[in-house]
Amino acid sequence: MKTSRRNFLKATSALAFPTIIPASAIGADGTVAPSNRITMGAVGWGMQGPGNIGAFMNVPGCQVIAACDLDKRHLEQAVNAIDNKNGNKDCAAIKDYRELMARKDVDTVMLAVPDHWHALIAIEAAKNGKDIYGEKPLARTIREQQAIVRAVLENKRVWQTGSWQRSNDNFRVGAEIVRNGLIGKLKEVHVGLPSGHADFAGTASKNQVTPPPAELDWEMWIGPSTMEDYIEGRVHKNWRWNYNTGGGQLLDWIGHHCDIAHWGMDCDKGGGPVEIEGSGEFPAKTAMWNTATKYRAEAKYDSGVKMIIAGGHGDIRGGTRWIGEEGWVQVDRGFFDCSNPAYKKIIKERRGDQIAEKAIHQELPDDLRKVQLMKSPTGHQGNFIDCVRSRAETLTPVTTAHRSAIPGHLALIAMMTGRKIKWDPAKEEIIGDEEASKLMGREYRAPWKIA
Repeated sequence: MKTSRRNFLKATSALAFPTIIPASAIGADGTVAPSNRITMGAVGWGMQGPGNIGAFMNVPGCQVIAACDLDKRHLEQAVNAIDNKNGNKDCAAIKDYRELMARKDVDTVMLAVPDHWHALIAIEAAKNGKDIYGEKPLARTIREQQAIVRAVLENKRVWQTGSWQRSNDNFRVGAEIVRNGLIGKLKEVHVGLPSGHADFAGTASKNQVTPPPAELDWEMWIGPSTMEDYIEGRVHKNWRWNYNTGGGQLLDWIGHHCDIAHWGMDCDKGGGPVEIEGSGEFPAKTAMWNTATKYRAEAKYDSGVKMIIAGGHGDIRGGTRWIGEEGWVQVDRGFFDCSNPAYKKIIKERRGDQIAEKAIHQELPDDLRKVQLMKSPTGHQGNFIDCVRSRAETLTPVTTAHRSAIPGHLALIAMMTGRKIKWDPAKEEIIGDEEASKLMGREYRAPWKIA
């Protein structure tokens, strides 16, 4: 076959001057090739959303491409933050979470929405094949949590809960000391939580009924909960202080310190309380903030261990304390201490004008660390992305989040009924109390329902 001079020159010039492919396109410069990137959509930009997404955008290979919020102001903030990080204007702005879940170009979602929305949004994500990073507690009620667990497991989704304390070494070492029997047989566990109400949005004084702002879809925001008049002080960030949308300090924190307690108790895969009783101090039901301001509950576990959950009681220190027959361990944010000096190190630190001693954790030697709990060297968000790729179980999977929150839900039910609650941890049912059993779930406002 004859080759024309023009075609000959075209072919030879292509060999002499090959197309230049940026190193970033194949991941050769330390970046992640587009084919290996995990895309993410952000649902909720109030309190936890910015921090979570900020962390995810620093995880190599994670690209946030869409944001969803019912408040136009929050949505604009989210899109701007994501675009600024990505260096483009590509972030999709979405109002309805169902539209985001239906997108085929979104692999994962970060959910940071009020408790009353957890179940519906998480289930929609699982049904649409999204892997999920969801905030604690798992849901507003036990029944909703059970529905989330079913959806995640049936759809084979990777789930990570925002119980990030497990990614901090002091909590892990404390749990390992207990799991390895180094304080002897476990007898009692204290779970110290905050009390009162914290005005996270600075809107406590805005306690009057007003028309909702034009930027917020109030009808959609209330969603499956009972319709209430709009009061600014109980919406953004402060929704957790109203039982219509949140669970107060008890449920806001149970997914942190009880989660750590269960880690040390080896309750992630099974076991749990068999009975629980408690009491609390409640504002009027009609108050803007009506969740318990002070509370205390005692639970007996099937292992024989007693757990005390308390907020506002001086004898129970904040964090988690395990007490065994041969010693104790206490952990909290920025805090570690134990009865055995071999498992801690004393350092000196400046506190104002004073020099004080502080105990910090010591890694257990290998001969004592027979039970080795998971580490997350890439951080809590990094662990999620790693597991999305490997399909391995995360540090705080959905079943763990479910079990970690159940003591808080049961404590609240005991406080509301004024009775001791008997619980079957295998069947996940309240025994012999029809009224209390109804509080395991809640009626949804039409047209919302869980399939």
